[in-house]
Amino acid sequence: MFEQVMGDPYGWPFDGSFSAGDTALIVIDMQTDFCGIGGYVDRMGYDLSLTRRPIEPIQRVLQAARRSGIWVLHTREGHRPDLTDLPANKRWRSLQIGAGIGDPGPCGKILVRGEPGWEIIGELAPTDGEAIIDKPGKGSFYATDLELMLRSKGIRNLVLTGITTDVCVHTTMREANDRGFECLLLEDCCGATDAGNHAAAVKMVKMQGGVFGTVADSEAFVRALV
Repeated sequence: MFEQVMGDPYGWPFDGSFSAGDTALIVIDMQTDFCGIGGYVDRMGYDLSLTRRPIEPIQRVLQAARRSGIWVLHTREGHRPDLTDLPANKRWRSLQIGAGIGDPGPCGKILVRGEPGWEIIGELAPTDGEAIIDKPGKGSFYATDLELMLRSKGIRNLVLTGITTDVCVHTTMREANDRGFECLLLEDCCGATDAGNHAAAVKMVKMQGGVFGTVADSEAFVRALV
């Protein structure tokens, strides 16, 4: 058993302790399309340093989780090559900002499964035994078997990392909270295309005594595993 992580606004998990057997670390969408040169976010013109900022903290957390036996999962957002799972309005919105989903780019077709841009970056590559959840939307539970996998493993605590804080990470955290999972957001292990959006997303988690869970940083989490 591991000691409670010092979080804000409360210590995680709420019931005092956690173990490798009941906890999973989710690394959300650390793909070239979101944090690599020539990918989707880069093509939209955003500052890549903001979505690359969490790479080193996630590396430290991954190493500690792997040593401790905590189950690690990774997610990838992307669509089928024939785009049959791409809603028309999502495609339309991407075209308005000059990075049409499914269109060719420097990293292959944007946000399409099997293309170079869709792959998880090398710095955070999954190892043997780490599950990869391929999702067509923002949330990691929608149209995936994530919940089934977590339930079958007896997981009740989730540690969330990845990008972007305000979109895919937040959506996943909200979905998990509604399903009864106890969630911890590692603030320095997340990033957004806008610093203000990142800060606002973190603040929203802390409201109402921790409406979706609680927040800590990589150092606090790794310290709890020692």
